[in-house]
Amino acid sequence: MTLRIHNTLTRRVEPFTPIDPGRVRMYVCGMTIYDLCHMGHARMMMAFDVVYRWLRASGYEVTYVRNITDIDDKIIRRALERGMSIRTLTDEMIAAMRADIGAIGITPPTHEPRATDYIPQMLAMIGTLQDKGLAYQANNGDVNFAVRRFPGYGKLSGKALDDLRAGERVAVDDGKQDPLDFVLWKSAKPEEPEDAKYASAFGPGRPGWHIECSAMSCALLGEHFDIHGGGMDLQFPHHENEIAQSEGATGQPFVNVWMHNGFLNVDNEKMSKSLGNFFTIRDVLKDYDGETLRFFMLRTHYRSPFNFSDANLDDARQALRRLYTALAPFEGQVLPALDWSHPAAQAFKTAMDDDFNTPGALAVLFESATELNRNADPVLAGTFKGLAEVLGVLQQVPSHFLQAGSALDAAMIDARIAERQAAKAARDFAAADRIRDELASAGILLKDSPQGTTWVKA
Repeated sequence: MTLRIHNTLTRRVEPFTPIDPGRVRMYVCGMTIYDLCHMGHARMMMAFDVVYRWLRASGYEVTYVRNITDIDDKIIRRALERGMSIRTLTDEMIAAMRADIGAIGITPPTHEPRATDYIPQMLAMIGTLQDKGLAYQANNGDVNFAVRRFPGYGKLSGKALDDLRAGERVAVDDGKQDPLDFVLWKSAKPEEPEDAKYASAFGPGRPGWHIECSAMSCALLGEHFDIHGGGMDLQFPHHENEIAQSEGATGQPFVNVWMHNGFLNVDNEKMSKSLGNFFTIRDVLKDYDGETLRFFMLRTHYRSPFNFSDANLDDARQALRRLYTALAPFEGQVLPALDWSHPAAQAFKTAMDDDFNTPGALAVLFESATELNRNADPVLAGTFKGLAEVLGVLQQVPSHFLQAGSALDAAMIDARIAERQAAKAARDFAAADRIRDELASAGILLKDSPQGTTWVKA
């Protein structure tokens, strides 16, 4: 089976064929850096981290670009509130983002461009659009894209211009010729800080959000590339506008495959500060380790709605423990490398080639864990661990994961195990059982084997 991907543009799952054989160029809309990343951001970055990992595991040479928006109204406002420069704020938030997503195993992209480093490319594209009659400067100084002059606007979202017009506000904003037009260059306001203003032929100002991604993706991947991704909420208007301005400027197709991940809900409701169910990645990592959080997100297909709850996280942690428990007997052994001809690996590949079906891939891991519990086969164990690595899980020493989070330190537990062994040697089985029960009540489960006694956290 060859890789098949759901393409938002065609609204179907279709075979993936890269523009250049053996090479994939992919762009994903990244963060607007003014605060800590929340779980919705984690959901998006996890989705495309899996895509990146699977493309590489499939033998493709992948150039992955995930941008950083480091100039925008929210950033300006937050920098002013905190009494710092925009650069100081964005540097701080970028460092925090990298730490947080690193904790859940997100692989760094090939390129992580900052929007403010690509102002010249944005201005060049805006100039091209103006020369082609697709952009105009309004009387307030803004430069806008003329939506009705671009044939095919709405092909990604399926929205017709007449339907959009029916829902528009009566007032036309800031000198736009049409309410549907969107800003390419925002003219600077007198009250804005100097570090929010960039020189241009249109006067001082800053780029609109949409033009940033068009300019950065074309600069780093070329004017026509393979995959563009982001959250479902970006499909319209952001990605629709990217297509219009990019294809309007270059005169050729922009992207072959558009991918969008599903929304995040919290206890079956939309995550929202107003509902009091808003969580940053750091909030969650206070109670759950990064691998558990990663595994939890892998259990939902990237296009499906993702329901976040403590109950689901607890269940994910127990499920992950089952997988580590199957690997525990092989701790310290040098296992054979992943064998892609193994039936388990073939089943895993079939799942992942089906539009990155991580629930199906995890089902293969659980089936393999069941078999390992019946038959301690090192060949299967090596393939099992290798497949898990593709998804970014099961890479800790099993005992470290299984013993993590105990209220008792390891030395104290080991001392109690030694006392129990002494009691058993003295045939004082009542005392041995009492020690086992005391440890169990503290959340420590003992496992006896011919090789001795080990423990895990319940």
